[in-house]
Amino acid sequence: MAIRVYKRTSAGRRNASVNMHVEVTRSTPEKSLCRPLSKTGGRNCQGKLTVIQQGGGHKRRYRLIDFKRRKDDVVATVTTIEYDPNRSCHIALLTYADGDKRYILAPKGITVGQKLLSSANPIDPNVGNCMPLKNIPAGLDVHCVEMIPMKGGTMVRSAGMSARLTNKEGRMATLVLPSGEIRQVLLECRATIGAVGNADHANVVLGKAGRARWLGRRPRTRGVAMSHHQHPHGGGEGRSKGGQEPSNASGTGSKGGRTRRFGLASDDLIIRRRFSRRYGQLKL
Repeated sequence: MAIRVYKRTSAGRRNASVNMHVEVTRSTPEKSLCRPLSKTGGRNCQGKLTVIQQGGGHKRRYRLIDFKRRKDDVVATVTTIEYDPNRSCHIALLTYADGDKRYILAPKGITVGQKLLSSANPIDPNVGNCMPLKNIPAGLDVHCVEMIPMKGGTMVRSAGMSARLTNKEGRMATLVLPSGEIRQVLLECRATIGAVGNADHANVVLGKAGRARWLGRRPRTRGVAMSHHQHPHGGGEGRSKGGQEPSNASGTGSKGGRTRRFGLASDDLIIRRRFSRRYGQLKL
């Protein structure tokens, strides 16, 4: 059982659950692939608070992840599967035939000792292998997808996520993303076969405020409880939003509205926008 639900022995244990991380095989990271990670506390380079309800949290070390997978035609062996505090999914340590070690996002179903390969040429579409979209058969699930060739995987990297490669036409490949968005990507962009592992991450219930503080999440104050110059919902006599649509402190809609800027060059590559619970199908 990957998720353990606690007994109701206290208020903090009631409804709380924890991920057992049964796939993890080592608790200490590879020292050569770790870097120091400083915290911002939600402040920008000028020291001004730009992200509220952020700060504290346990000290972390950043793990260098190979999102590009450009070490072509060299067989790699999965040495360990490890926990990464900087992301929702697990990571896998690959040891290549020449002795080089690199971290990748651990796909679902991967095991220690498994052989993986990345190549610019057609190879077997096994889980964990990486190659350009032009060499991946249509209908397969992929993750860690590049938006621009040679830039590294930037899409579909969260735990349990995968995109479906539906068809290829001309220079473009069509992907159905987990959000429901359908977009086109150049066939030269690389992707990894399979879905991202650790899908049980979405089922964890923190149960108490202390576990949120460990993650660097500070308490949230309701907008209607603030003053009028701190939040669009603040001020007034009593609790009232004043007819304002639900929004955050900066006035941006907080119920699934559009957050993508208008006039981007990649707008033409989006065939269907993602689905919003509040506004339904978002238009281009």
